[in-house]
Amino acid sequence: MSITALTIYILMWPVIVAVILGVICTGFVREIRAARKRGEDLV
Repeated sequence: MSITALTIYILMWPVIVAVILGVICTGFVREIRAARKRGEDLV
């Protein structure tokens, strides 16, 4: 495995984790806003 391929392989994981975290946070914020519109608690 070349050094370039290894570097790309290692650096892609933080990008994937950041995207997944962004999706989770976006869904959480949408749930909070929807609960506030309905006048309900989130929990």
